This record gives sequence, structure tokens and C-alpha cells, in this order.
Amino acid sequence: MSASLDSRSTRLFVALTAFFVGNAIVAEFVGVKIFALESTLGLPPFGWNLFGQQGSLSFTAGVLVWPIVFIMTDVINEYFGRRGVRFISFAAAGMISYAFLFAYAAIHLAPAEWWVGVNAERGVPDMQAAYENVFGQGLWTIGGSLVAFLVGQLIDVAIFHRIRAATGERWIWLRATGSTAFSQFVDSFVVLYIAFVLGPQQWPIELFLAVGTVNYCYKMVAAVVLSPLIYVARHNIERYLGAGTAARLKAEAAASG
Repeated sequence: MSASLDSRSTRLFVALTAFFVGNAIVAEFVGVKIFALESTLGLPPFGWNLFGQQGSLSFTAGVLVWPIVFIMTDVINEYFGRRGVRFISFAAAGMISYAFLFAYAAIHLAPAEWWVGVNAERGVPDMQAAYENVFGQGLWTIGGSLVAFLVGQLIDVAIFHRIRAATGERWIWLRATGSTAFSQFVDSFVVLYIAFVLGPQQWPIELFLAVGTVNYCYKMVAAVVLSPLIYVARHNIERYLGAGTAARLKAEAAASG
């Protein structure tokens, strides 16, 4: 990240950081829901069979948002380099921790008696219990997610710059998809290992490997499908900054790698 950012590039970095952090927090909170992909699309169950385990294509709702976070990482990497990605990554991790801290504080506030049963007729007999289940994710899950997120981000930026050094300004799709392939392999398995193998549920290794593989395959498919958005973002950013400023930022980002 350049120390001599002009006002437009400063505003751009602030906007990208805010959008990145906001998406990361949303992904963490909506991720408590597990959804069935086949049923959502109106398809019959896929029924994968890996490592002696069987299951359907079930994912956390956070997978809807995380591909956007991957794209944002690559866009920020392109213009603000290694330091820019590290800054937004640690900022996001800090704000996720901050959000969960206040979620836990809110859970432990004494609920108003009338509020506990206010939605009983809508199928929610205990609003306090529902609130605790939605916002009170286990510490192992939170810890695993944060560690996986930070490790994945640091790997992503390192691989991105290695590919960029080899290819120059060509093939942005390759450095974006290639860096995601490595970082999300680590992310997909680290979060599950900490949350469900080391954590209270004590998953067997076969289940851990099977679920991690399915999650990784989904993330890679999403990364490939959404890769055109990187070109859309790049086009709009360069229109906003101007060719000269955009070229300077990219040169500084490449040099910082």
C-alpha cells in the first residue's frame, strides 16, 4: 500500500476496505445456517461418497458471501499490494471478534418476559433460545474460522504475487484463481479441523476429509464462475482512478510483493 496515495486512491481503498470487512462479518453471522444446495435448486440429492462417508451437498450460508471476499482480496492485491491485503485482513479479523464479543454480551442480557414468547404463534416459542442459537456460535467455530481466514489471506497474497512476478500484467484470471486455489484449500480444511476435529464434536478424520473436500470443490467452482467480476471491478476502478494513477498503484503493488 503506497504511502503517497492521492485522494481518489485513498477513497477507493477506504471503500474497498469497508466493503471487504462488511462482507466478512456478514459471512460469519449468516454462516450459522446450513442449507441443502440440491433442494434449493430443486434437484434430487447428489449423494457424494468420499473417504467412506456419504452425504448431500450441504453448506453454510456463508458460502454465498465468501466468494465475494475472495474477489475483493484479489482486487485489493492488484492495486494496493501485500500491505493492503494484510491491513484489510487484520481489520476484518478484529471487527469479526468485536462483533462476536458484543453478540455474546447481548445474549447474556436478561430478556424481557413479554419478548421471550412474542413470536410463539409464528413457530418460535422461545426468542431467547433462538437468539442464543443464531448468534452464539461456539468458540471453537469462531476460533477456527478466524485462524483459517487469516492463514488463507496470507497465503493468497503470497501466491498472487508469485504468479504476478512470473506473468507480469497478463492473465489476471490466472493469479486470481491460482491464489484462491491454494488459499481456499488451506481455509477449507483448517476451519473444519479446529472447529470439529479438535472441538467438542470430535469428528472422525474420514468425515473431516470428506466434508473439507466437498467445501473446497464448491469454493473453487464459485471462484471460477465469478472470475469475470474481477475484470469488471478492474475496468471500473481504472475508469475512476484514471489510467496514470491506476498504472502507478499497480506498479507499486507489484514492487511491494
